[in-house]
Amino acid sequence: MSISGIDDLLIWKYFDEITRVPRPSKKEDKIRDYLVSFGRSRGLETLTDGVGNVLIRKGATPGYEDHPPVVLQSHMDMVCAVDPGVKFDCERDPVPAYVEGEWVRSRGTTLGADDGIGVAATLAVLASDDLQHPPLEALFTVDEESGMTGARHLRSGWLRGKILLNLDSEDEGELFIGCAGGMDTTAQFPLFFEGVPENMQAYRLVIYGLTGGHSGDEIHKGHANAIKLAARFLLEATGDLEIRLSHLEGGTLRNAIPPQAEALLVVASNRVKELKYLFERFAATVQEEYRHTDPGMVLELRESEMPAEVMPGERQLALLRALMGCWHGVYSWSPVIEGLVQTSTNLALVRQEGGRVVVGTSQRSSLESEKEVMAETVASVFRLAGAEIEYGDGYPGWTPNPDSHILQITKESYQQLFRTEPAVKAIHAGLECGLFLQQYPEMDMISFGPTIRGAHTPEERLHIPSTRKFWDLLVAVLRRI
Repeated sequence: MSISGIDDLLIWKYFDEITRVPRPSKKEDKIRDYLVSFGRSRGLETLTDGVGNVLIRKGATPGYEDHPPVVLQSHMDMVCAVDPGVKFDCERDPVPAYVEGEWVRSRGTTLGADDGIGVAATLAVLASDDLQHPPLEALFTVDEESGMTGARHLRSGWLRGKILLNLDSEDEGELFIGCAGGMDTTAQFPLFFEGVPENMQAYRLVIYGLTGGHSGDEIHKGHANAIKLAARFLLEATGDLEIRLSHLEGGTLRNAIPPQAEALLVVASNRVKELKYLFERFAATVQEEYRHTDPGMVLELRESEMPAEVMPGERQLALLRALMGCWHGVYSWSPVIEGLVQTSTNLALVRQEGGRVVVGTSQRSSLESEKEVMAETVASVFRLAGAEIEYGDGYPGWTPNPDSHILQITKESYQQLFRTEPAVKAIHAGLECGLFLQQYPEMDMISFGPTIRGAHTPEERLHIPSTRKFWDLLVAVLRRI
């Protein structure tokens, strides 16, 4: 079954079309052209700004002309993660989406329901002529996933609306009124090499198939971090067998828990059996440790071609010790909202580039001071190992307002539709709402969406029944406003 044939909801028509438009972060030209063409072909006021955001305005239905404008907001970019061995060009190929039972999935790549389904819902509202709603502003932001660039540079006075519906949440039945702020901390190690010692054998350590996941939504679930696992084995092998490291890389994106890592190493030829035994013991141990959270974990040690050079021993030790010592995971829990992570950090990326080893980490917190403490905690470990540190600009959190007017409207709409009480929460992931408040401090906001699982990974999937509920709620809220 094709996506557009799921049922008669217009939202599926547009989600199907969106999956066919490549839109990785920072490469949103094709989806921007699609949105502009959509708006102008319907005679709707359609604008773009200097950073590439798109704004489409639609007038109110009769009887709603005097109501305050409402902003429907979603982001046009998607995370592009691909399973090893899958041939997929994020900048050219359509997402290979398909329907499986109650879920929409993709074959070997991220689906892009985050936030393609929010974009599709907005387009369905704009295209419908049988809905009741006040004046609408549809705001589609760029580069949310890798820097929140569109929200960060949204100019004051562009929006007229006083109420904003952020359609970028991933749990149906939950209404979000707050989110964490975040920042990136990058460590760079100057890289020097020396010749490979004599009588060595080369091996490649490969770790893949980990669950990974969104570094905000899923940081508390205890998923294995492939970079941490690689560092753990390499450090033990360095101490026991004096291996030498030539190359190390891991991770996919700054806001994803690393699902894969790879290292090229050499070991003395007369210690190969010891290396294999150490690896087999290590693999069995970590597969047992993570059998519930990462059942697809694969660890391999393969013979490889001999590298031309290896890292000096002391620099290798400093790098591996820093990666082992770097905090990854939950740092503290909210004392106000039960079950909410307050502060966390993600060891996200390791790359060798331009004569340096670059380590990327990201910190999140609903408490601004603790976010900075967490960043400095991570930075201190790498400084002790001789790395240079750079901090990203960061973005602010969104402080919950339990007295929000749009929260009351959305709660009442949900209760009337589904005869149950929605959960009201804050989210540990970053939403663009905190940045919107910097330019529009009086904006009343709420975030909701259908159920999405495995966001930022090739296991991403969108729940079909919850998408209908999401649509029904959106329609009801617009009518109730």
